[in-house]
Amino acid sequence: MGWFTNVRFFVQRVRGSTEGCSHTSWIRDVVPGTDACDQCVALGDSWVHLRICMTCGQVGCCDSSKNKHAHKHADDVGHPLVRSIEPGEDWIWCFIDETVVDVAVS
Repeated sequence: MGWFTNVRFFVQRVRGSTEGCSHTSWIRDVVPGTDACDQCVALGDSWVHLRICMTCGQVGCCDSSKNKHAHKHADDVGHPLVRSIEPGEDWIWCFIDETVVDVAVS
């Protein structure tokens, strides 16, 4: 995420999302199969936070990480929604609409 998107994300988290996401039909019941970014591990790199693809369950590193594997997955495969799998976080982000998705996470 660029700095503008980071600010926008923060404001949406504090105030609540005011824009809709047109991709909520892509959300599936996914479970992380790992607690690491396997692509970073293969490269010998580290990550900052982990995200899970809400369509297929792919776990990748966040946009604050060097490799941004979760975002690359979204771009390469076309799965736009990720959820944070960090403890205490329950938000979903849409890379296409650049918005927090206002749905309950089970």
